[in-house]
Amino acid sequence: MSKKLLTGSLAMLAMLAFSPPALAEAEAETRTIAEMFLWSPDPLGLIIIWFLLLISAMTMGFIIKLVIDNRRTVLVPDDVVEQLETMLQEKRYREAIEFAANDSSYVARVVSAGLHEASNGYPAMERAMEETSDAETTRMLRPIEYLNVVGNVSPMLGLFGTVYGMIRAFQTLVELGGRPDPAKLADGISTALVTTFWGLVVAMPALVAYALIRNRVDATTAEGLMTAESLIRPFKPSGGGRRPSGTTQAGTDAGRASRSASPRPEKDS
Repeated sequence: MSKKLLTGSLAMLAMLAFSPPALAEAEAETRTIAEMFLWSPDPLGLIIIWFLLLISAMTMGFIIKLVIDNRRTVLVPDDVVEQLETMLQEKRYREAIEFAANDSSYVARVVSAGLHEASNGYPAMERAMEETSDAETTRMLRPIEYLNVVGNVSPMLGLFGTVYGMIRAFQTLVELGGRPDPAKLADGISTALVTTFWGLVVAMPALVAYALIRNRVDATTAEGLMTAESLIRPFKPSGGGRRPSGTTQAGTDAGRASRSASPRPEKDS
């Protein structure tokens, strides 16, 4: 009996919840919320709101792109590291140099810079790799700075709408001779608050994503540089038989392979 009563009660509640009056009330509430946050009776306030909405959508798409482009599997792919390690262990230096030069990953670019300096000794290889690592890291961090710009400018744009809305509210108060009409005053105050709201909505995700993606790039590039240094470790001369130039037989062979792999300049006829 109790189960039947419970089932009946739930059925009645469901009918009340989805009845036309309830649906109409929910629709009216949704429409009111949409008008509250997406509409302003003032044309300039409306432009500011929808401009911030556009920036928000573009920022979210840009964040997704940065996350995809700066994944570890893109910057330091395991298959590229394994391929380079195999080639270098098997002393296929020419293939390793060509493979690293044709791959677009961060670790391949760093290793390629080091291998092209193999004939100048291990210190030159390390120096070239560090310089390339710094250049590549700077190149990857430069687009991320746009998130910092958006995160700092968006609240200013929202504050511009706030100041404008308050000016309109006080001008309305002056036009009414000090006898305020709540409905007319609400237009300017609403514009002021809504633009501030959307300015914060744009700024907070942008600044959070800026910090997280920047830290990820720093950590991944540091890991990639360590991986690249471990790949060229066989080129490091031993302490006992070090040559004056700091090169090894592997470095000499890699230097020859690098010169043969590099395109030769054409002679003028």
